[in-house]
Amino acid sequence: MTRSIRTRTSAVLSVAVLSVLTLAACSDDETTESESTMEETTMAEEETTMAEEETTESEEPDEMATIDGPFGPGCAAYVEANPTGPASVEGMAEGNVVDAVIANPELQTLKAAVAGELNPDVNLVETLAGGEFTVLAPINDAFAALPEEDLNAVVADADTLTSVLTYHVIPGRIGPDEIVGEHETVNGATVTVTGSGDDLQFNDAGLVCGNVDITNATVYMIDSVLLP
Repeated sequence: MTRSIRTRTSAVLSVAVLSVLTLAACSDDETTESESTMEETTMAEEETTMAEEETTESEEPDEMATIDGPFGPGCAAYVEANPTGPASVEGMAEGNVVDAVIANPELQTLKAAVAGELNPDVNLVETLAGGEFTVLAPINDAFAALPEEDLNAVVADADTLTSVLTYHVIPGRIGPDEIVGEHETVNGATVTVTGSGDDLQFNDAGLVCGNVDITNATVYMIDSVLLP
């Protein structure tokens, strides 16, 4: 009888142990599956977030690439002062860059410099009319801001004046989407363009009105004279 009780007790204990082990195994399996599912969900969420960030970045507009037509802090005032005629944006677009400089009331000192009026030994009219260029055109106030002694010294020396003027001319036409960076000028020296939009800087000169389209040039009016 005792042996029978012991046998039954042993059997019951064995079943209980097996049950516990089975439950533990199932619990471990369920935990592992749960953890695996959570990890997969987290990875999927991270991948989705990264994809959304990449899409957002790719959809962000390039400020310079989206510019169409003249831009700059002085453009509105210029257009208002010159709504029609040869000096207007539309009028300048009909001629070459020399015609545009001659017509533009803000570029009369530059016109005098390139047309031999300041120094008869320096005349760049034929050069500027005979190719395609990007012209960084100092406005009248830019020349007026130079110390008179320095300006007179530059004007009196034909080689120096030619060097300064050709430093404002870049071969080829460069639009807003490509203007930022370093560009070799006709002078041979490099001008560095930084910033964006209305805040473009040409070395230390600020933008007045840029991307003025002429038949053979793209003009950027600037507020300082560049010195090579």
